[in-house]
Parts: sequence; C-alpha cells; structure tokens
Amino acid sequence: MPELQRLRADHAPAVLAFERANRAYFAASISDRGDEFFDHFAERHSVLLAEQEAGLGAYHVLVAGDGSVLGRFNLIFTEDGTATLGYRVAEHVAGRGVATATVRELCRLAAERYGLRTLRAATSHDNAASQKVLAKAGFVPAGPAGPADLGGKSGTWYQRDLAAG
Repeated sequence: MPELQRLRADHAPAVLAFERANRAYFAASISDRGDEFFDHFAERHSVLLAEQEAGLGAYHVLVAGDGSVLGRFNLIFTEDGTATLGYRVAEHVAGRGVATATVRELCRLAAERYGLRTLRAATSHDNAASQKVLAKAGFVPAGPAGPADLGGKSGTWYQRDLAAG
C-alpha cells in the first residue's frame, strides 16, 4: 500500500528517478521543468528541505512498497491559514484514483497537522485530469489563473475550505 511521507533527504534518488521517468508525460499537460532542474536536482532538493524546515511549506511524496515514488504533493504556505497545493503522479498510476485519494489525505493533514483553513490549486484549461481530481477532492472553481500562475498557460484557480470537511 502506498504511503504519503513528508519529504526527506533520503528520498532524493527516488524523486529524481520519478521526475526523469515521467518527464515527457508531465510535459504533455504542464510546463516542462527544463534541463536545469535535472542538472541541479540535488541543490533544489536541499532548498525544499530547508524551506520545509523553516515552515514555508510542507512537501510530500507518495512512496510505493518498493521505495519508488508514485507522486509528489506539495503545500506552499502563502498567507495566514492558506496554502497552495501542487501535485503530480506517475503515468503508470494515473487514472486509478491515486491522485484523488492522496489529495484528500493531504487535505486532512493540512487541517490537522499544519493548521490550515484553505487550500488553493491552479490547473490549466487543458488539464482535464487535474480538474477532475480537484473536483472529486472537494475543490471548487475560484477564479481565473493566468500564465504567470501556470508556467505560460491559462486556467482556473480552485479552492477548498478545509473547515467544511
């Protein structure tokens, strides 16, 4: 059974393998991270850990029984009681409810562990899978998301009031 784990230093090799294996798949619906992301992955991973330690965000990985990463689920704290959610799941588990179940679990953690009241997430107009995940996880459309929010694409912000359950 996959387990949602808070990001740690020892996750780095599995996270990098996940990103490399799914790069083309992700680029079909979201902006590609670019070669520099992969060239400087170790530094970026360290920065995320430092941000997490400083209380600026909470970064999670969904880990399979064999230690491989099935998804990344990030909360970036933005203002009092609010965070922006970002996530991506491996192509081989997409369409099986993994993202929806994990986003729901992260919503629970966001309220219980991190004391958040509101989560926001943006998705492009052409990312129907992400729109479905957010709707199934209790998010509702909250306004337009511009190219600056979505790596050059237009879309919609979604929001979930965590106090509503």
